[in-house]
Amino acid sequence: MASKVWVRAIALAAASALSIPLASAQNKGGTTTAPTTGTTGATTGTTGTRPSTTTSTPTSQPTVIATPMYVSGRVMLDDGTAPTESVVIETVCNGIAHGQGYTDSKGYFNVELGNRHNMIQDASEYSSYNGIDNGGSIGIGPASPLGSSTLSGNTQTNEQKYSSCDIQAKLAGYRSQSVSLAGRRSMDDPNIGTILLHRGAPAEEGQTVSMVSLNAPKDAKKAYDKGMEALKKKKWGDAQTNFEKAVEAYPKYATAWYELGLLRQDQGQLDMARKYFDTALQHDPKFVKPYLQIELLTFQAQRWAELVEVTDRIIKLDAFDYPQAYFFNSVAHFNLQDIESAEKSVREAEKLDTRHQIPKISHLLAVILAWKRDYPGAAERYRTYLKFAPDAEDAAKVRAQLEDVEKKITAAAR
Repeated sequence: MASKVWVRAIALAAASALSIPLASAQNKGGTTTAPTTGTTGATTGTTGTRPSTTTSTPTSQPTVIATPMYVSGRVMLDDGTAPTESVVIETVCNGIAHGQGYTDSKGYFNVELGNRHNMIQDASEYSSYNGIDNGGSIGIGPASPLGSSTLSGNTQTNEQKYSSCDIQAKLAGYRSQSVSLAGRRSMDDPNIGTILLHRGAPAEEGQTVSMVSLNAPKDAKKAYDKGMEALKKKKWGDAQTNFEKAVEAYPKYATAWYELGLLRQDQGQLDMARKYFDTALQHDPKFVKPYLQIELLTFQAQRWAELVEVTDRIIKLDAFDYPQAYFFNSVAHFNLQDIESAEKSVREAEKLDTRHQIPKISHLLAVILAWKRDYPGAAERYRTYLKFAPDAEDAAKVRAQLEDVEKKITAAAR
């Protein structure tokens, strides 16, 4: 699953990408010259994000009448076809999955989250069922990640209950994209778009959790845990000290090296950050997270050949969960004037980014299609970009690009 922190980082990076001059994007006088290099801008800002969370336990709260929360969309296989069988739609909260409903014969779904009449009690989700919790009220099951959704008195709205949850599809032999429910309100548009399913392959070995790090001895784990607690309290110095203790006690602690890299990145010490990320990968080459940060640093430095290598490695480890890897791979090929490879990668990015979290994917594909004189295709992607990034800094320039290709479409129709 793609990291939520990374989604924010990619959004910041993509906001400055592809400041493409109109002259390089369009053919003039019937010529077919490739776009010039260096057209994709880069920033040198830091990307680490350290959210701090606090919890409190009130002694008593009034009953809250929860407004129903509906979620709809469609499940598709990543080859563009609908599943041949009904698919379970489930929420995953704090690592615990609960079935919420099913898709229809064409892959569409519309479920009310938390509706007990629709909840699917699967033996794989519940080790047992006990309708009576410690307070003597009826809950939705002992493994409920949502706390006591009781008849005697709810103390949370649905927005609060599902704020740390994801929704995904479940089909044997496939893995699913996940959609975060954080920030979703009951009155929001229920449509969350398309969720893709991908049949797993043995060659895909990338891990978001460092398996090597799980073998760390107790003293190293204790120092690492202290470092993570310090991060929550925004005590960066204490965090760094504890992570350094962790790698001293266990030099193969890839996760601790990764956190040290993020701290250096936050401080603007990009060379040192890169060194720490490389060290993490030296000890655990299948740990994906350091690659994602190296990808971003390499993009910012505009080292296009190296960016191709890094993103190729990410795609080899996990060809499904990281549309940003395909996007950056396309940007690199574009700036190296390998337009065919750039188009191939950006189309993969477009296919995986079903919720348009990276609008620049549409912009880059529009530029490539305009250069290839596929003006209708270019116009469609320019419009998509403006739909999902109407207030972007380059919106006026993109509108000019759209107007230009629309004129060409009109001229060709005469």
